[in-house]
Amino acid sequence: MFTRRKSSPSAEPPAAPATHGSTAHTGADRAQGKSTPTPRRRDQEAARRRPLVPADRQAAKKAQRDATRQERMRQRVALETGDERGLPARDRGPQKRWVRDLVDARTGVGEWLMPIVFLYLLLMLVPGQQFQIILMLSLYAVVALVIVDSVILSRQVKRGLTARFGTPEPGTRMYGVMRGLQFRRLRLPKPQVKRGQHPA
Repeated sequence: MFTRRKSSPSAEPPAAPATHGSTAHTGADRAQGKSTPTPRRRDQEAARRRPLVPADRQAAKKAQRDATRQERMRQRVALETGDERGLPARDRGPQKRWVRDLVDARTGVGEWLMPIVFLYLLLMLVPGQQFQIILMLSLYAVVALVIVDSVILSRQVKRGLTARFGTPEPGTRMYGVMRGLQFRRLRLPKPQVKRGQHPA
């Protein structure tokens, strides 16, 4: 007649209280593993966050223009004075400097090619078939002299670099030939030696 009350299946036994010793041990381990205070999460996220676009675009553009202007001025001064630190990559190095001095110290036919060609263009306006034929033949002779002079200069560059530096860098011979075809006052970097002065 009397029924036994069944215990609720959802009832769970109470958890055992944590002992004082285990809590103290865990806190000691955490304190021992940290030598510096842990930064807050907000500070970490702010440090990692970098804007893709500057906040002030006008100021950023102005700063970039100023930096570009200063770099150009530094390179211009280097081209005038021959300072290695500001020269373009194609003009740097002791071998390139020696080649420039060699070319600038000599008087070659190649540097007068462009003025001569310009003069011939003016003379082409003069009427007369016989005169035009003589003019063209003389122009071919000047071009041939420039080719011969360029070959001689290329050999001088190779011989001089081999004697002073051992192995010439690639492109140094063409570098000297192309400089020899430029008018002296228009050469960059500017000549640092006088005509006839032997390069060091």
